[in-house]
Amino acid sequence: MVMRARDWFRQAAKDLEHARRSVEAGDYEWACFASQQAAEKAVKALYQSIHIDVVGHSVSRMLRDLPENLKPSQDIMQKAKELDKHYIPTRYPNFHPEGAPLDYYTYDEAQKAVEGARRIVEYCRGKIPEDQLQ
Repeated sequence: MVMRARDWFRQAAKDLEHARRSVEAGDYEWACFASQQAAEKAVKALYQSIHIDVVGHSVSRMLRDLPENLKPSQDIMQKAKELDKHYIPTRYPNFHPEGAPLDYYTYDEAQKAVEGARRIVEYCRGKIPEDQLQ
């Protein structure tokens, strides 16, 4: 297996920065989606660091399925569950009864998503050996 932890983590960091910029631009739905993506990719980097390929998009499920010594706190799990909710409705109008995703997302939700993603990215950074991130 090719070690890709660094690649996944670099993209997670870039997605988190994109989420922050999206909040500033008022693109709240994209901030929420980019936050979910940042968290997902950081967790996938963590899996890569332990030589496991993981599939899927549920941040909370991937965190829940980590080996016992890598399992996060309930607070991190709660943030992951919140971010999971942003995977589809942030992008597809047919998820909502009417209107487009841009009509449903707010500044406060976007800020909360970015903060949740930041916490998950930092958690994963702390669990990945430094030599795998260089």
